Amino acid sequence: MRKAIVLILISAFQLMLAGTSRAQTKPNIIVFLVDDMGWMDTSLPFGETVMALNKRYHTPNMVKLASQGVKFTNAYAAPVCTPSRVSLMSGMNAAHHMVTNWTSLEKNTPSDFDSKENPFITPKWNINGMSPTAGIPATVQVTPLPQLLKDAGYFTIHVGKAHFAAAGTPAASPYNVGFIVNIAGNIAGQPQSYLGEENYGNMPGKTTYYAVQDLTQYYGTKTFLTEALTLEAKKAMDYPIQKKQPFFLYMAQYAVHLPVNPDDRFYEKYLKNGLDSNSAKYASMVEGMDKSLGDLMDYLEEKKVAQQTVVIFMSDNGGNSVSTARGGALHTQNLPLREGKGSVYEGGIREPMIVKWPGVTKPGTKSDEPVIIEDFFPSILEMAGVSKPKVVQEIDGQSFVPLLKGNAKASQPRILTWHYPNKWKAKELPQIDYMSAIRKGDWKMVYDMKTQQLELYNLKLDLGEANNVASANPEKVKELAKLLSDRFRKWKTLMPTYKATGRLVALPDEL
Repeated sequence: MRKAIVLILISAFQLMLAGTSRAQTKPNIIVFLVDDMGWMDTSLPFGETVMALNKRYHTPNMVKLASQGVKFTNAYAAPVCTPSRVSLMSGMNAAHHMVTNWTSLEKNTPSDFDSKENPFITPKWNINGMSPTAGIPATVQVTPLPQLLKDAGYFTIHVGKAHFAAAGTPAASPYNVGFIVNIAGNIAGQPQSYLGEENYGNMPGKTTYYAVQDLTQYYGTKTFLTEALTLEAKKAMDYPIQKKQPFFLYMAQYAVHLPVNPDDRFYEKYLKNGLDSNSAKYASMVEGMDKSLGDLMDYLEEKKVAQQTVVIFMSDNGGNSVSTARGGALHTQNLPLREGKGSVYEGGIREPMIVKWPGVTKPGTKSDEPVIIEDFFPSILEMAGVSKPKVVQEIDGQSFVPLLKGNAKASQPRILTWHYPNKWKAKELPQIDYMSAIRKGDWKMVYDMKTQQLELYNLKLDLGEANNVASANPEKVKELAKLLSDRFRKWKTLMPTYKATGRLVALPDEL
């Protein structure tokens, strides 16, 4: 009897050790997602040289992270936030999951802005975002990334902006998509205020659904929202680190989305550097975001888990170039890239991206291979050792893990696509709305549904997309038009309807 008890205890102890061993072999994973940060909003150049706008900002921790990992110079997201976030959580392209614009309150019809000048009726896109369950109107059902990681033994933490789905639907709450901890995540696409003095928007008689929740301990203080979220993220990581459980931290900063509030820790410095007030406010928010990244990296070192932790830095769409609140003339904030948020031109979709995976990535390297936001889903699952996950959706993304391991060149040029059959703003903004695009190698074709024109650019020679060479390369236009149209047909991608005729907008190869 005594021998049997001893054997049982030994077996239990061995199982406990085995469980600990498994946990320690899985890397911790942090996705540090920034909101509305453009490719040029950093002192770390993602182009071939340091350019004018790079000199405006101070982001030493992005520089540090890049020195420890891989800098991706051709990383892309969707033109606006919710489509990118759904793509990250699902592995699907926006033209496929059909959450093609930002979500808000639950509605039964598309909420796109309309005007007499708008010639289109917007298609019935999935206005309510993604859903982990079937039967929710106007949603795409997916098996979310955090749920798969949770099922694989990860302690899953959400901090900051969620914006996966509309109010009143399951995915409006991060808890319903697989997060064990949720701090400040809800349906809101931006904070009401970044200022602790304003309780992040929770003021009597002034509170809207944009007000950031869960941070009452910082009300009435000078703690900027970016800092408060960072402090809470560190507290949340304490538990899995103590338990030696691998964790997934989705650190989704609201910064640097509007409103542009000055981060007083850095604001005066930029005024002294000669920036106007609005530009200085925005630059201070960028540096505050960078400090958050650095603080998390320092925390990992202090807790002695830095060598076990993957850190992925990314933005959800290009920098806002149509708001005077961030300073400068419209459509100049992302130069040399064309335009900005809401556009399928490079300024709206090309993003800063860095990945550090200790023991895998070679420090201080870069990859020029194109990657896109839906690639995060299969990549993170591969990092976590989750093979052949059972999901309800069809995965469009490709793992970039081989690029992290130094396999620098793909055997065939990658084909990337974007689709924005929506109106982003109420006011008329030329060349922002109702556009699609495809990239293959150095060639990029843009489809303007308003003019029914196909534009062609060679990004290697013309990063700013200033020279439309479609007329000189009709065969390349024809090739890309067919590739984009075939992909849209496969996905049953939705197109707008002309108000005047009631007919659908043609696919590119049908023009």
